Order: sequence, then C-alpha cells, then structure tokens
Amino acid sequence: MGDNWCTIESDPGVFTELMTEGFGVPGVQMEELWSLDMAVEEKNAPMYGLIFLFKYTGEKDERPTEEAADLPDLFFANQVITNACATQAILAVLLNSPEVDLGGTLGEFKAFTREFPPDLKGLAISNSDSIRTAHNGFARQEPFISEEARTATKDDDVFHFIAYVPHGGRVYELDGLKKGPILVGECEEDWLSVARPAIQQRINQYASSEIQFNLMAIVKNRKEGYQAEMAVQEARKTVVDAKINGQEAPMDVDGTDGFVVAADVPGAEAQRADVMAKIAELQVNIRTEEDKFAAWKQENMRRKHNYIPFVMALMKALAEKGKLAPMVDKANAKAAEAGAAAAKA
Repeated sequence: MGDNWCTIESDPGVFTELMTEGFGVPGVQMEELWSLDMAVEEKNAPMYGLIFLFKYTGEKDERPTEEAADLPDLFFANQVITNACATQAILAVLLNSPEVDLGGTLGEFKAFTREFPPDLKGLAISNSDSIRTAHNGFARQEPFISEEARTATKDDDVFHFIAYVPHGGRVYELDGLKKGPILVGECEEDWLSVARPAIQQRINQYASSEIQFNLMAIVKNRKEGYQAEMAVQEARKTVVDAKINGQEAPMDVDGTDGFVVAADVPGAEAQRADVMAKIAELQVNIRTEEDKFAAWKQENMRRKHNYIPFVMALMKALAEKGKLAPMVDKANAKAAEAGAAAAKA
C-alpha cells in the first residue's frame, strides 16, 4: 500500500508549490483565509474550493453520506494512508474543478481512476509514485530515521483536512475518512453562501474547547488575473489616448469590447485618469504577488534544506575546543531555574 507518507506543514506556500511544481497544475495558488468573510473577497475569485483543517477528535458523525456511485462525475476517494489528508483534500478540490488545467500527472490520474469506487481511488493515490514523491518533497529532515510507523495516542494532537467543493448545483463536503461525500446544500451561482455556514457550524461545535482551526482556499493565480486585467486597461488607455490626441482609434486593439470612449476630450481625459489609477493599482498588486511568491520560495528552500550536517559539524567543533560541555551545563542550569520558578508560581 505504498511507502510511507510524511507529515507536511499546513502552509499556503507549501501547498502552492505542491500543486504547481509537484503536481504540475498551472494557474492556481493556495490562500489562507483569516475569516470566513475573506472567502467572498473579489481578490479570491474565482475560488475552486475550500480546505478546512481542524483537530480530529474521533467523535461520531451521524450525518448521512451520498453514494459515490450516484455521482460519477464527482471525484471522491477514501483515505487509506496516514499523513496524506492534506494532499487528499487538495486533490479533492483540483480533480473536481473543471476550470482548472490539471496538467499531465493529475489529468492522467483522473482519467485512469474515473470508474474506480472510493476505496480503489484511495489505493490509487497511495500507489501513485508521482503524487507520493511530490508530497514527500516537503519531508522534514531528521537526524535519526525510524522504520517503524508510530500510531497516535490519546495524548497526541491529530489534525485532519477536509474539502468543500461546488458540483452540479450542490456543495459537498469531501472527507476521505467518510464512506462517501456529504451533501451540504443546494446552490445556484453563489456556492460560498452554502459552504460558509457549514464551516461556521463546525467551528462552533468545538469552539468551547478548541481554537486550532485553519481555512484555506484554492484560487486562480492572482498575478495572472492581474496581468489579464492590466492588458484590458492598457488597451483602453490606447483608445482613450487616441481620442485625446485627435487620432483615430486603432481597430485591432483587444480588450476594448463594451468600452465606449467619451464623445469629448474632457470626458476622455477623465476616462484616462480612471484607467491610469487602475493600472497603478494593478502594478502594486502584481508586485505584492511577486514578493509573496519569492518569500514562499525562500521559505520552502529552507524547509527542504538539510541543516543536520552543519549542526553536527558545529557541535563537533565546539566539543573539540572544549566549549560544548560548558554550554550544555549552562543550558541545563537555566532550564532548572525556569522549572523552579514555574513550580513556585
């Protein structure tokens, strides 16, 4: 049933790289939502699906599940491996988003597993070398490797990821630990108006004893959206400038459909001011996205880098110079003092 799958950090930069570079899905990114209200912000449109992280308690869920066989176009897979629920939730959104270009890896996987029942879809995920390799690309470097998989105990904090997606005029909750999809409700165009109350209800269920939640969204690549809008505004600027300068507007300018240039020069100048303001705003937004992606790339490089040889070499050098033992003694003394102070408090 596949090799081991590592635990990966819940981070939008990690998940974005996993989708775009690991799975080869272009034009998407993960965004963290600090509140449910952020889900309806214009900058997050279009939104392909929501991913909700919560502390798993194992409480019984009495909600009925749908028969996956009755929803042949909805991708739903049972989770048959540990530590893969984040990747499985991401796949649940991507593979149920017809607007997304899945690329070769996921496109072939979706076609191959189309007729599989949920348990075999889960097995197919666990046995996919390409998906597992992409997932394990974010494995934490450890000084000692254990071949034994440890089962979580009641004292461990165990977290779980689930997905919310629109499909066929309905919203579904996709949880790989369930037998099938859970119907959240009917929707028309605004599927978020159905998903948001369901997520809020789940949060309220644990709010008195638990505050560790995380909500993320898979959205269209923002920079690409801003660049497309920039092209529209540049085209409008071209035809408005032609009006102001008394020239005939070019007939082959894309992006001006439905845009009517003012009849007089003062009106055109007002339009130009509005266009230039939008261009300036888009330039700022594009730079913000570029800076964010650069920061994500740097953070992911640090996550993947193996610092253990450096640390071991440093400790060896300190030991050879007789400085390691005094440092350890000093650290132990400070820890003992802190423990004594905490006991008195």
